[in-house]
Amino acid sequence: MTYKGLIAKVKPDSIGADIGLVPGDRLLEVNGETVQDIIDLSFALAEEEIELLIEHNSGEQELIALEKDYDEELGLEFESAVFDKVRQCANRCIFCFVDQMPAGMRDSLYIKDDDYRLSFLYGNFVTLTNLGPRDLSRIAKLHLSPLYVSVHTTNSRLREKMLGGKQAGRIMEQLKELTDQGIELHTQVVLCPGFNDGRELDRTIKDLYAMFPAILSLAIVPVGLTRYRDNCQPLTPFSREEACQVITLVQQWQQKCRQENQESFVYLADEFYLAANQEIPGYEDYDGFPQLENGVGIVRTFLAEWEEQSVAGAGYTEPQYIDVICGVSAEKILTPLLARLSFPNLTVRVVAVENSFFGCDVTVTGLLTGGDITDRLKQLPGPRTGIIVPGVALRKGEQVFLDNTTPAAIAAELGVPVRTAYFAQDLKELLAAWR
Repeated sequence: MTYKGLIAKVKPDSIGADIGLVPGDRLLEVNGETVQDIIDLSFALAEEEIELLIEHNSGEQELIALEKDYDEELGLEFESAVFDKVRQCANRCIFCFVDQMPAGMRDSLYIKDDDYRLSFLYGNFVTLTNLGPRDLSRIAKLHLSPLYVSVHTTNSRLREKMLGGKQAGRIMEQLKELTDQGIELHTQVVLCPGFNDGRELDRTIKDLYAMFPAILSLAIVPVGLTRYRDNCQPLTPFSREEACQVITLVQQWQQKCRQENQESFVYLADEFYLAANQEIPGYEDYDGFPQLENGVGIVRTFLAEWEEQSVAGAGYTEPQYIDVICGVSAEKILTPLLARLSFPNLTVRVVAVENSFFGCDVTVTGLLTGGDITDRLKQLPGPRTGIIVPGVALRKGEQVFLDNTTPAAIAAELGVPVRTAYFAQDLKELLAAWR
């Protein structure tokens, strides 16, 4: 098979620039060998004498020989970390969030990646249902560890039902094969009421904890449900009572794990505590936050950063009225924090935006859209000097919401400046020095 690594960027004054590479060129081979992803490439570039086979925009191929230091990079960025196609998910999960997306959004939101290479490189969760013997051999040979695995349940038949295929039932066998090869794993369960909660969750935690420390952690996250669930398995969100039951079960396991191994091992997504109106666990209870990118412990790290961050601000000579945007579930966190913030002539209003775009059951801040934010702000009376929107709701590296609207569009619509706070420090600094 021919793999082509499409070069997206060449850093100035790098080896790549010196040898004449430009965006749009494609890397075909290194030292006569094809490379299928940046994992292969990193090993191939460990040599000091390198031959690159490049295909230029014109279609012409060129063999370029060069010498470099052992740890010197070429200065290339690629369009994708994989030089063939990203492996797509072939499962039919009853809780799949992509299946609940409305039509007409950007193409990347409909990609169901299930690629073990992206799991190793970026912490994406994979189901392992598309792994063959060659894949498992490569993972072991290159020691691609840790990997992030969506387990959901260790009950084979239930997993087949939830993921929609027989291959899904091999999960315990696959986990053992990986851990026997020295591969460490972070795992997760997307919890669905009436399916993999209760006794099934207890069994799953028990089975995975039995593989500790090869299995490093287990995150429990609630199923996300939008209003676009046509032809999907009927599911319901967690009620307050159900969230309390999940917390009680997990706390029992956390106590056992901490007594035996000084780590909680299993961690709950913040949404459970917010839904149950219970206090967020303490900072130390998260053991270094191994699953922060999975939404586990974000509130606690936000609170910690807020308390640690001191800002210099003498207040304002003229009244300032700032609206701080958040999702419905975050309102109970932000309101008491901002109520204690005292700057002369500053009035802060927490604006919790109900998610009309995805549906009112979606309460997290990260899935807010620019359209819903604009509509909510238009409904609110009173003076407004500026608006602070949450960076977590924007596309990574860009000022674009999920509905392709922008903070600039909100500013134009409402006639006041709009700025972005990416976390607690940003928010505090903006409020202290808006002008």
